[in-house]
Amino acid sequence: MASTKLRVAVIGAGAAGLCAARHLLASPDTFAPPVVFEGSSRLGGTWVYTEETGEDAWGWTIHSSMYHDLRTNLPKEVMAFPDFPFDPSLPSFLHHSDVLSYLESYAEHFGIQDNIRFHWQVEEVRPGQKGQTGSPCGWDVTAVLRAPDSAQRVTEHFDAVLVCTGHYASPFLPAIPGLDSFQGHLLHSHSYRHPEPFAGQSVVLVGAGSSGVDLALELLPLAARVMLSHHGPPVSGLPEDVQQVPLLSQVAQKAVVCSDGSVLQADTLILCTGYRYHFPFLDLAQLGLQETDYGVGPLYLHLLPPQHPSLLFLGLCQRICPFPHFHCQARFAVAVLAGRCPLPSAAAMEADAQAQLEQHLRSGGLARHFLWLKDQQWSYADELAQKAGFPPLPPAVRGIYEAVCASRARDLATYRSQNYKLLGASAWELV
Repeated sequence: MASTKLRVAVIGAGAAGLCAARHLLASPDTFAPPVVFEGSSRLGGTWVYTEETGEDAWGWTIHSSMYHDLRTNLPKEVMAFPDFPFDPSLPSFLHHSDVLSYLESYAEHFGIQDNIRFHWQVEEVRPGQKGQTGSPCGWDVTAVLRAPDSAQRVTEHFDAVLVCTGHYASPFLPAIPGLDSFQGHLLHSHSYRHPEPFAGQSVVLVGAGSSGVDLALELLPLAARVMLSHHGPPVSGLPEDVQQVPLLSQVAQKAVVCSDGSVLQADTLILCTGYRYHFPFLDLAQLGLQETDYGVGPLYLHLLPPQHPSLLFLGLCQRICPFPHFHCQARFAVAVLAGRCPLPSAAAMEADAQAQLEQHLRSGGLARHFLWLKDQQWSYADELAQKAGFPPLPPAVRGIYEAVCASRARDLATYRSQNYKLLGASAWELV
């Protein structure tokens, strides 16, 4: 008798993909063991550090944006998956290698590793052949083996696909006039690894997100001058030695021009301008989706195409507590696929996605920031938990997160020296 268990493909063995696999494995009566496709040689996604930039020895694009001395900007007490705490002996703010070790322990604890196909890059995901109802049945996934001189390519059929490919691999390069003419050192933060090559230089960083601010702090002791160019109000908590300047309007051979007309001499220009969402294995139009200012849409609950609810995107949202967020999305996805969480009609889901976008715009948000959840991440997580019937995130996670945001705003240079302790679901303390 043929198995009726659902076959699910998970694309990517970073934190979101591991979390998805963990919760699929927790329902063995419903799901066959998932197949996790991972293009690299190890799990961990963006948390895998490498000195290499650009392309590896085989000509494959380097995925990681990790730099050598990166420490987390959130404490482990709010970074952890709710069902798997970090080692309590570690400090709150971790070196990236500790996070990778945590993900490796998570995979080992939940028996995920045997389900990962390393070196397999997904090349195409397309709806399967239409069944008796005329609707596509499942998904045909084509993957290629990433190995020298290999032409091995396989296509397999799955009932569902969870896309967990992250969004820190394809740098966004702004269209600044004259950028191509810059004769100094030009790079995206994706390719930054160490501060030493920039010693004694005048460095302009473009963008005041996490990367821009962190690299400004890291470069400050070595560079002759550090300038942070952005369009917002002054970043609070930065040392005065970091010169905050308006957004660039033009780039010359060895100088940059700001929007106020001021000219700055620059040896190095580092673009901390974020990343593009990139799904080369999907035909978006075929799925009723399109590229948007904020990424891809419309997606119901930032997760699934209304016309194809067995294809789910985990981890698209930004300005969140990532691992708890992935936990909620994965549990919701598993509940939907198992039939425990009925969905509205495709038309209703599409209308809901459009209404969410319109509400974001009415409240003054920019279209390109639609996936920046920030304070909305808590109500979003609660909504997923309520719809899918799993416990909500502990209130202490939000409490510590908000305390850290306040501490960071007061002093960006020292906030990571603090340590936090969870005392229960609703209680925590500063140690």
